[in-house]
Amino acid sequence: MSCLKCLKYTMCLVNFIFFICGAAIFGMGIYLMTSSRFSSILPSLQAMNIANTLFIIGIIITCVSFLGFLGALKENRCLLISFFILLFILMLAELAVACILLMYEKNINDLIDKDLKTGLQNSINKRKNSTAEDDWDTVQKTFQCCGISNFTEWSNHVPKSCNIPGNETHNWPQGCFSKLKDVFDKNLLNVGVGVIVVCIIEVLAMCFSMTLFCHINRSGLGYK
Repeated sequence: MSCLKCLKYTMCLVNFIFFICGAAIFGMGIYLMTSSRFSSILPSLQAMNIANTLFIIGIIITCVSFLGFLGALKENRCLLISFFILLFILMLAELAVACILLMYEKNINDLIDKDLKTGLQNSINKRKNSTAEDDWDTVQKTFQCCGISNFTEWSNHVPKSCNIPGNETHNWPQGCFSKLKDVFDKNLLNVGVGVIVVCIIEVLAMCFSMTLFCHINRSGLGYK
C-alpha cells in the first residue's frame, strides 16, 4: 500500500511540473499571438507559425498532464485510462514522425528548402508595404542567422533582425536553415538521447497509470 501511495504522489508531482511547463508554453503562445503579427515561414503550413505552434503544444501538454495529475490524485479510473490512451497515441505519433524523417530525410530537406524560399519571398513582398515583424525576424534574432543560406537572399530588403548587435553594418553570415542543420548534425547524439528520454518518461507514465488503474480496479471502487 505504501508503494502505491508513493507511486500516486510521484505521478501527481511529475504531472504537476509538466502542467506548469505546458501552461508557460501556452501563455507564451498567447503572448506572441497578441503582441505581434506573425506569418508562417513555411507557406504550406500557413497556420503553423511560431505562436500557433507554441499554443497547440501548450494545450496538449497541459491537458495530458492535468488528466494524469487529477486521475492519480482522485484515483479515478476513467481519467487514468484516458491519460494512458492519450500518451500512447502521442508516443505512436512521435515514433511515426521519427521514422518518416529517417526514411525521407533528403526529400524533406528539399521540400523545406523550397518552401522556405517561398516564405522568404512572401516576407519580402510584405516588407515593401509594412514594417511589422514576422516569424523570420523571431528566428533570425533567436538563432543569430540571416536568410535561408545567407543574407543575400533578402536582396535589398535585409531586415534589422539580420544585423549583428553592436555592428549594424554587418549581417549574420550564416543562413538559418544551414545553421539549424549544422547544429542538429553536431548534436545528433544529444537529440537521440533526448528523444529516448522522452519516450522512457512516457512509457513510465503509462506503466504508473496502468498500475494505479489495476489497483483501483481490484479494490472495486469502479468508475467515479
